[in-house]
This record gives sequence, structure tokens and C-alpha cells, in this order.
Amino acid sequence: MNGPDRLTDRKQLLHNRARATAMEAPAMFLLEDVALELKERLNEVNRAFTQPAIVTGFPDFWADFLPDVKIIPDDELLDLEPQAHDLIIHAMSLHWADDPVGQMIQCRRALKPDGLFIATLFGGQTLQELRVAMAEAEVAIMGGLSPRIAPMAEIRDLGALLQRAGFALPVADNLTRNVTYKNAASLMRDLRAMGEGNAMNKRLRKPSKQSLFRTISQVYTEHFPAEGNRIKATFGIITLTGWAPDDSQQQPLRPGSAQQSLANALNTTEINIPD
Repeated sequence: MNGPDRLTDRKQLLHNRARATAMEAPAMFLLEDVALELKERLNEVNRAFTQPAIVTGFPDFWADFLPDVKIIPDDELLDLEPQAHDLIIHAMSLHWADDPVGQMIQCRRALKPDGLFIATLFGGQTLQELRVAMAEAEVAIMGGLSPRIAPMAEIRDLGALLQRAGFALPVADNLTRNVTYKNAASLMRDLRAMGEGNAMNKRLRKPSKQSLFRTISQVYTEHFPAEGNRIKATFGIITLTGWAPDDSQQQPLRPGSAQQSLANALNTTEINIPD
């Protein structure tokens, strides 16, 4: 029997990342933003983590993020031992996972009770402008569409995945970063320098016509201009937070266990509604 269709060509993804890492000037500014955000979040938690792990496709970037951190490749089967860590960060690679909830479940199992899980990934409106420009250009030049930008999950769906994975106290939030570029070609060069080039399993395997890229640039410039004769690009970075369940955590009250009515708390009159 054939397995489910895979989103990602893993070999191509690793090639894209290796190429970006080898560049003289890799585009790591979004990773740097995420690292600063994560440091702030960990400071707010106000807890000393002594057995942290980071799941990532860019081990060199994250190697010094935390003392004694274990760096884990974002393989389909994560190299994590059960209940071995008090903190696991899944850093900017979950959007390429064929089974994101499976990745979360593996992380939860590797956490000690009351251990913290944080995942950051692209989602939401990321590259919405490039997606529109590419679609319009492909229809005009090629008469149809091909997979060029990976689908981006919405924050509400990702929050639900945290619950499916068995995390307690799940939270999902979004940070939007607006960037400007000289033109569409500059944006696509930056994506390659991020290691975020097209690694979709069903992408076209043959070179595209130069006329396609000229049309993409024209459509992009026309529809998404920015100040200074530039174009704008949106990156949505979603952060997911959850805790491995533990009896010490705050629990919801049992239905009917309240000692006072909501009407008293709101200083209003309770109205009985007949059946």
C-alpha cells in the first residue's frame, strides 16, 4: 500500500539548508528575531532549565542559545529519550514537517512532568504577496498553477494541534514581520539564503521560463508596492507553548463546584429561564 503524500522533499530541504549555511552572507535575521523573542519568553517563565533540547534544521545557529543544550535534527523520528528534558524548543522547522502533531507528541514524551515545550514556525500570512504574484503569473504564462510555496497553517489550527498532542495550558500567538525588498528577485534570493527555498515534494522539477519570473516581478511590484520604490513581504511567525502535564499545574474546576454564582460576581440579578 502507498503511504500518504508527503509535503516535503527531505533531500531537497537539507540541500537548501546546507546551501544557505555555506553562503558568505546567509539571511538569518528572522532566526535572530526568533531567538530574541524566545529569550524574553524564557526570562518571563522565571525558571532555571537544566536539561534543554532544541529541534532545528540549523544546528550551528542554535548551538550556543542555552548552556548545555542538546541539538536535535528535525528528522521524522526525533532523537529524543523519554522524559529526558525539562525544556524542548522546536525552532523554525515545524512548517516543513509532514506530521507536525507527531513531532509535538514526540517532544511531549521527551519532557519531564511540568516541562516546557515551545515551537516557532512560519504560518498564517507568510509570503502572501509572493504567493499571489506567482499564482497570477503562472496562470498567465503557463495556464495553470504548480506548488511553489508550502501551505501555511493558521494559528487556530496549530493551537488545536497542541491539545491533540496532549500538552497542558496550550497557548498560540503570532508575530508579523514586514520586510521590504528592492524587487521579487531580491526576496527570492533571501529565501534561498534562509534555506527556505522550494522543497515541496510535488514541485516542478524542470527549470521555469525566464518570462515567468519577469511576470512575477511585474505583478508583485504592481500589487504590493512599498515606500522608496520597493516591494513589501510578510512573514508570520507563530509561537506555540505548552507544558507536559503534571499534578502541580492549575486545573479547571469541576462543573458545579463554584461557591458563588456568576450573577453575584457581576453584581447583577440572576434570571431563571423556564424549560
